[in-house]
Amino acid sequence: MGEYHHGFSVSIERTGDERVLLSMHARGKLQHEDYETLVPMLESAIAGMDHPKVDVLFDMRDLAGWEIRAAWDDLKLGLKHGRQFNRVAMVGDKQWQEVAAKIGTWFIGGEARVFDDKAEALAWLS
Repeated sequence: MGEYHHGFSVSIERTGDERVLLSMHARGKLQHEDYETLVPMLESAIAGMDHPKVDVLFDMRDLAGWEIRAAWDDLKLGLKHGRQFNRVAMVGDKQWQEVAAKIGTWFIGGEARVFDDKAEALAWLS
C-alpha cells in the first residue's frame, strides 16, 4: 500500500477595494483542519469591504475528495459567504470534479467552471 499524501495551500490577494483572489491547491482529501485555516483567512481579507467579490482559483488536480467533516465545512462556507463568490475556476480532469462544480453553483452567487488548463482558468478569472 502506498503512502498517503495530504497538503493544502492557500493564498489570498486583494485585487481592488472590493475584490479578492483566493488561490487554493489541494492534495489528497480536504480535512476539517484545512477549513480552520481557510475560513479565518478569507474572513480577514474581506473584513471592512461593503460588497466583496471573491474570485477563486482552485487547483483540484491532486484532490481525492473531502472527509465528511470537511464536506460539512465546505457547505457552511458556501451558505455563509456564497453570495460573495463571483467566479470560481476549478482546475481538474476528473468527472466527479465536474459534478462537484455543478453542485457548488447552487451555493454561490456567481459562476463556477472546471478547466483542464490552469492558464485558461486564470484568464477566465481576469
